[in-house]
This record gives sequence, structure tokens and C-alpha cells, in this order.
Amino acid sequence: MTNSRDPIFDLPDGLDRLVEIMRRLRDPEAGCPWDIEQDFDTIAPYTIEEAHEVADAIERRAWGELEGELGDLLLQVVYFTQMGAERDLFDFDSVARTVSTKMIDRHPHIFGDESRDKSAEQQTRDWEVQKAKERAAKGETRTLDGVALGLPALTRALKLQKRAARVGFDWGNVADVLSKVSEEARELSEAARERDADAVEDEMGDLLFVLVNLARHLDVDPEAALRRTNAKFTRRFGAIEDALAAKGRHPCEATLEEMDALWDAAKAAEKKVAE
Repeated sequence: MTNSRDPIFDLPDGLDRLVEIMRRLRDPEAGCPWDIEQDFDTIAPYTIEEAHEVADAIERRAWGELEGELGDLLLQVVYFTQMGAERDLFDFDSVARTVSTKMIDRHPHIFGDESRDKSAEQQTRDWEVQKAKERAAKGETRTLDGVALGLPALTRALKLQKRAARVGFDWGNVADVLSKVSEEARELSEAARERDADAVEDEMGDLLFVLVNLARHLDVDPEAALRRTNAKFTRRFGAIEDALAAKGRHPCEATLEEMDALWDAAKAAEKKVAE
């Protein structure tokens, strides 16, 4: 009797099996049609989505979900390295070697002769100096070179501003930034009154950009702050729906005044619990 057990099940758990699974999925003759059709461009959006799902699980303290989300994110790396191997660009081992070398080079106080007696702040400065050298070696000599275009807009704005601040292009204090927020809000209001769609979009971008700068000066991560508010809005709007459902009604059947009152009630309930 022939043993039909797939050899994949005999591989040890871990990266070797995962890498082989991806190689099989991408096999042009015996692989999965969907996986075979994918390329770097089509997989990139999934990678961003999976990274956000990891962050979401951490923010919700959903530790039981985090393992699976990290696995999904790791799968994205394996996907890219398999496609890289198919084009003779790189493979999983070469990617691992590259990042290992980078970590060793950026931590001479651990893997070299430098003193380990330094603060986290000093290490951050040293890290930035090393990254600047690496960017220069790649021909990225301008201050804002290398800030990835694919980052979420708020995160990219924050990184751009931090780079500019390193060379002195920055406001001196929070009051100056708040003044700029007011200025940009007025300009947005003027553009809205003139009903100039292009100007409204431009001014809205300026206002969002300066709000990111305000967050930076207040030592707040704008992405984290907005995620927190998104969660708060979802939670409170859910309370509105629950209150209406208890009366056999749907939000579409309620007035704005009713929903505002229920929102305030949900807000007050949250504050009471927090106390």
C-alpha cells in the first residue's frame, strides 16, 4: 500500500516548514492558482493590513489573538522572500543575514568595543547617526530622503517632521505650534467659504500636518491617538445603537438630538466607570 502522506507534514515546525509551504504554493505547475498570480505590488497592501492587525491586537491587549496575527505578518515576509528567490534577487536566509548585520552594526555597545554605559536617549542619537551613514552610502544625501512613501500619512508626516527638526527646521515651543494650528484652521475655513475643492483639500492637508507637529511637540504618537479616538467613537456609537435597539429602534429612525443625548449618556457612563 502506498503512503500518500505529504512530505510537508514530516518537516519540523518552524520557519523551514513555512518557507517550504510558500515554495509549494508558488510552484508554477502544482501550486495554488491565486498564489501563483501574486507579485510584490499585489501582496504589499496585505502586508500593511497585517501590520495594522498586529498593532490592533496589541492595543486591545488581545494576547490570545496576537500569536496568530504575528504569524500572518511573518507569512508576508516569507511571501516576499519566495518571490525574491524566484527572481534571484534575495531569499529568506539573505534577508535574515542582512538584518542581522544591520543589528550588529547599529549596536556596537553590545557586539563591539563601545561602552554599554549609555542612556536610551544617547543610543537613539547613535542609532540615527548610523542610519544617516547608511542612507549616505545609498546616495540618499538629502534630509528627507528614505522616508517611505508607503507609510500611513500621519506616520510619514511625523517622520518627515522629525527629520527636518534634526537640522533645526522646527518651532521652538508648543505655543508657536498652536498659533499655527489656528492659522491653518482659518485658512481652511476661508477655502470652504469660497467652495474651492482643490484649496479645501490643500488646506485640510496643511491643518492635519500641523496637528501632527503639535502631537510631536506634546510627545504624542498621532497614529496611536487617532486609533484611540476611533475605538472610542466605535464604542460610544455602539452604545447608541444598543440603547435604541432596546426600544426596538434603529439609528435611522432616531433624530440627531436623540442620538446626541445617548452619546452624552455613554460618555458620562464611561467617565463614571473610570472614576
